[in-house]
Amino acid sequence: MQVDVFTLFPEAFDWFLSQRHVANALAAGHEVRLTSYRDWTELSGRQVDDTPFGGGAGMVLRVDVVDAALRGFYGRDSLEVRRERRVVALTASGRVLDDALATELAAEPALTLLSGRYEGFDERVVEHLATDAVSIGRYVLAGGELPAMVVLDAIARKLPGALGHEDSAVEESFSDALEGGPEYPHYTRPASYRGWDVPEVLLSGHHERIRAWRLAQSRARAGRGKSG
Repeated sequence: MQVDVFTLFPEAFDWFLSQRHVANALAAGHEVRLTSYRDWTELSGRQVDDTPFGGGAGMVLRVDVVDAALRGFYGRDSLEVRRERRVVALTASGRVLDDALATELAAEPALTLLSGRYEGFDERVVEHLATDAVSIGRYVLAGGELPAMVVLDAIARKLPGALGHEDSAVEESFSDALEGGPEYPHYTRPASYRGWDVPEVLLSGHHERIRAWRLAQSRARAGRGKSG
């Protein structure tokens, strides 16, 4: 899979790309490319934003700047790029990221993430240059770099070779294996600590009982049933 990230701060991704599961995915042949809007802007002073029409505080990323970045990076019209690969604008008003969407995006051979900044994008970016608008939650951040990393992280965990154990991503929160519910509780040594004991079923070695207990716990956490 190839993921391209458009941002004003490519250096912000240095730490993220060094994380083990991401590094594993890259070593397995997946690719993340970073580019700055400022490297492609055709405006003087490497300008990328402007004041909003109608007034109001803050600055807005210009549609011509994002268009120029897409054209410059891919070497063809941005509308062609939009037809060839999913272009995701990271914006608070977009579809909220969940496990189903992460799985959907992870299945794409190529993906482009557009990180916003300031007051976000000129709406024409979302309407005409992007194929999707995605939000990581109903709250506001200073920019799209953290949302881009969240999307990348959710996707990377689903790519072959990213996790040390291939089963690690099977029974995760909101996965099909858990009927879309949150993950069950985990325990490790010591089995008893300050009178706080690990549930007996987990020490039983009875795999079917353990599997049933875990599913019941997941359902209880989702509010769809009672733990047993």
